Amino acid sequence: MLKRLRSYLRKSLSQPTDLERRILGIRQAAAGIAVTPANAMECAPVRCAVQTIAEAIGQLPVHVYKRMPDGSKERDDKHAAQPLLHDNVTDWLSANEFRELVTRDALLWGNGYAYILREDGKPVELHRLDPASVKVEVDDATQEPSYVYSADGQNTEYAYEDILHIRAPSLDGVTGLSPIHAAREAIALALVMERHSGTLFKNGGRPSGVITMPGDLGDQPAEDFLKSWADTYGGDGNGGVAILESGADYKTITMTSVDAQFVQLREFTISEISRVFRVPPIFLSDYGRATWANNEAQGSQLLTFCLRPWITRWEGEIRLKLFGEKERKNFVAEFLIDDLLRAETAKRYEAYTKAIAARILNPNECRAMENRPPYEGGDEFINPNTMSTQQPAPQPEETT
Repeated sequence: MLKRLRSYLRKSLSQPTDLERRILGIRQAAAGIAVTPANAMECAPVRCAVQTIAEAIGQLPVHVYKRMPDGSKERDDKHAAQPLLHDNVTDWLSANEFRELVTRDALLWGNGYAYILREDGKPVELHRLDPASVKVEVDDATQEPSYVYSADGQNTEYAYEDILHIRAPSLDGVTGLSPIHAAREAIALALVMERHSGTLFKNGGRPSGVITMPGDLGDQPAEDFLKSWADTYGGDGNGGVAILESGADYKTITMTSVDAQFVQLREFTISEISRVFRVPPIFLSDYGRATWANNEAQGSQLLTFCLRPWITRWEGEIRLKLFGEKERKNFVAEFLIDDLLRAETAKRYEAYTKAIAARILNPNECRAMENRPPYEGGDEFINPNTMSTQQPAPQPEETT
């Protein structure tokens, strides 16, 4: 009963009560808000960071490659895991959307789970499991994990090889630590400031200026004066020269230092959330320090320091769970990151050209790095800039 209640509360509550927090084991942030996956996604920078990572992992193509005797790799479309990685995981869910869902679970809950349905020992379907309903148990003797899934009042236990488990950075190596939980103070501060700004503009709106009079005008004269002022200097008359009579004085309401600091704090929360998810600020629509020179560099940082770890986790889990023990030596699954490196293609090919010219690499070695098959004659170490491929012209025969 307690497990069912805990699962229901995790799914449905964005602001749990004190009793519900004790049941769920949720720690309240110092800002007074209990940060959960539900209300964390209501925070614009968090949602942007999570979607940036999850959608990138979902949209990247994944293929199965077979290792060849010469060290190269060729795409294998006949492997049982290929359609699950590239096409559909079930009849109703595409492989792209599946990877996005499981990655989002790992970002919000710390763990993303999927059940591997097999027929004759081959994987045929992948089913996402609600991370709030999964518990990981570790055997004290062998340290082998198993998974218990609770649904509709029933517990189902799965062996470790039957669950695809994508975990966030972990402290114990068993379950991932949710970035939402680890950075709850920064996220709670962002949520509090968003709510404060919404309340400010809802209940505490301010005029652009104040007109003071030396005496009391009375209700009707004041109303007539305001109407005359709005008709003269409002709309198209905005920015004109005002003429004040009877000692009236106009004062503009400017932003105070406290107001300016509030704006800076909101910008700071974006930077904090950027650090938590390791997403460069420009991908959170913060272009304060972006230039034409560093935009491309930040795109490279997104791939190298943010997406690469998640890609590596996926590739490792696919190799461990979707390939048999004997297959792991000959098959590998890889994400194609060419789409993310379009801006870097020219630099990469330029480096290949220099490596071939210096005879550090041969053309087939460079083609293997690009997952392309070798060609005849590509194993020779030659400098194409100094070696001519033209055949010498035939010499005429001497006559006696």
